[in-house]
Amino acid sequence: MATRTPLIAGNWKLHKDCAESVAFAHELKSAIGADTDVDVMVAPTFTALYPVCEALKGSPIAVAAQDMFWESKGAWTGEISAEMIRSCGCTHVIIGHSERRQYFGETDETVNAKLKSALEAGLVPVVCIGETDEERKQGKTFEVLDTQVKMGLKGLSAEELASVVLAYEPVWAIGTGNTATPDMVQEVHAFLRKSVADSLQKELANAMRILYGGSVKSGNIAELMALEDVDGALVGGASLDTESFSGIVRYKR
Repeated sequence: MATRTPLIAGNWKLHKDCAESVAFAHELKSAIGADTDVDVMVAPTFTALYPVCEALKGSPIAVAAQDMFWESKGAWTGEISAEMIRSCGCTHVIIGHSERRQYFGETDETVNAKLKSALEAGLVPVVCIGETDEERKQGKTFEVLDTQVKMGLKGLSAEELASVVLAYEPVWAIGTGNTATPDMVQEVHAFLRKSVADSLQKELANAMRILYGGSVKSGNIAELMALEDVDGALVGGASLDTESFSGIVRYKR
């Protein structure tokens, strides 16, 4: 089995203005320190990307945008390109978050277009997938996830896919306080790794990091990270507090 370095990612969503984001970045930088055995990433709002990147220089904390557009330039009012994100100092970008799918019309096709653009710009894409509560109740979890993986990653070479991170976020668990049981999480993550192996290649599947997201806290992170196919976490609300997020990052201690 390939060795996969865990990634702990914090999605700040629509929280913290520029000043608050910079202050929080300095707090995190101090709390986490320069020595960590996991990769760490935070995703501020678009308006705070550049100052947060500047604040986190010299630290092990990477910065991601929460979304992006697939075109590099043109008459696309209000959109942000991968190149613009990269120019701020970002190294990562979140693509296909369930809130983008649910409220802003994101589809597997647009996820695929954004993914290709992100890779061309040299960004590490964190591609979100997950089933709704209704889909879960109808027994469609694996069908939905298989489609999201195959359509979202369609047309990419093995070299391109090597840097892709998957993030499984059951929609019914995001911000609800409900976390999938460890058995459920492991079952889904093992299925996702097999889906990648079947449609792409086994070596790539073994190397690909698959994160779990959905009401992750300092109190449940160690149990989740003990699962064989969980390679990190995409954290929402708990990433907005220094003590909480640094506790998640240092789950081994």
